[in-house]
Amino acid sequence: MKLAEKNIIYFIGIGGIGMSALARHFNAQGKKVLGYDKTETKLTKELVAEGIFVHYDDSVAAIPSIVLEQKDNVVVVYTPAIPATHAGKNYLVEQGFVLYKRSEVLGELTKLLYNVSVSGTHGKTTISSMVAHLFKTAELSFSAFLGGVSKNLASNYLGNKDAEICVVEADEYDRSFLRLYPDILVVSSVDADHLDIYGTGDKVVESFQLFTKNLKEKGILIANSKVARNFDIPLLTYSLEDSTADYYAKKIRVENGAYCFDLMAKGKLIEGAQLGLPGLHNIENCIAASAVAFEMGVTPQMIVKGLQTYQGVDRRFEIVVKNDKYVYIDDYAHHPEELKRCISSLRHFFPGKKITGCFQPHLFSRTRDFADGFAESLSMLDELILLEIYPARELPMEGINSKFLIDKVSISNKKLCSKEEMLKEIEKRDIEVLVTVGAGDIGAMVNDVKKIIEAKA
Repeated sequence: MKLAEKNIIYFIGIGGIGMSALARHFNAQGKKVLGYDKTETKLTKELVAEGIFVHYDDSVAAIPSIVLEQKDNVVVVYTPAIPATHAGKNYLVEQGFVLYKRSEVLGELTKLLYNVSVSGTHGKTTISSMVAHLFKTAELSFSAFLGGVSKNLASNYLGNKDAEICVVEADEYDRSFLRLYPDILVVSSVDADHLDIYGTGDKVVESFQLFTKNLKEKGILIANSKVARNFDIPLLTYSLEDSTADYYAKKIRVENGAYCFDLMAKGKLIEGAQLGLPGLHNIENCIAASAVAFEMGVTPQMIVKGLQTYQGVDRRFEIVVKNDKYVYIDDYAHHPEELKRCISSLRHFFPGKKITGCFQPHLFSRTRDFADGFAESLSMLDELILLEIYPARELPMEGINSKFLIDKVSISNKKLCSKEEMLKEIEKRDIEVLVTVGAGDIGAMVNDVKKIIEAKA
């Protein structure tokens, strides 16, 4: 690939959260960075403001001339989410360009550094951003490529030209993480997902097992105790409260709107930990991040300080509005298990409150494959407002739509809406706790929903 010798980097799908982190890295290195994405978003606008050229037309004519004119000086990076019909991508292949997946480029960038990879079908964005914040608190020399915008960093990327360590969110989609070679590997979960790629849940597990084989010599595997049985190599375990794990929490309680607990780290008691984020799953996530920091030699005092000042990630159980009357939370959950954890956390943190959920399913195939699981999780709500499926990279599938899904939901207070109707529903309803959930463009509606909730006060 010879990245160091190439001065022009062209991204097909630059607006993706992982792709944009790479784009920011190369831009910070002084490379000429350009890219295509389907639609203009807050993130693509930020890239443009940082000096990166972005276009939104997938035609051959829209490919920047510099890419075609300086072919030998160009690296083309693409995301597997780009459809096979993409005219610009296909033309570059026809012209003899070698196209690289994001994971290939990331693997090339990180293989010479001490690499911390955070993987899992759920939780990896929060854990990796927590690891990055703990490292920053401890003043370690590192870079980070995250799958979400860290509120502490105000970015999905942290660059350091003298970095000796690299923190990477390792994506299992399309088996991308198999391009990475970690020194420390975290596995948070291995639930069935991306069955359009894997076919079965067993194949998902098999892929994670293969990833553990990529550990460097003397590498450390840190696995959630719930999934540790899937791996046949030496490992460390973490858990919410299982005292047989190497890392776990004790005396979990809520004080002044924050979780307080003690952390057990391989038999060592670390007292006085606090986390301001709601959700027991976030305590479990911070135990994983603390395990990484502890293995890296970060002191207990710095771990406690880092957890206390951790602010979260955009769209990961993000508290948008919280006052005496109303709570509004936005979350990225798009799998039945993620939904279950999200709603269970709301029940735990806001006991006795009515919970209204607005959910946008993501992908026809995921809705088809996990319809019963989605219905079970959504039935944990008091009220459901369901949007149509966000197709992302897929074409419609006959019989698979939100009407198909909502008919399986057991609660009586449920309604299928367009995005415009959803806003009107929120406006007229008696809201106590509201959550908007999904990995599609429902995230672009957060400010509109926030205004409605704040106007109710």
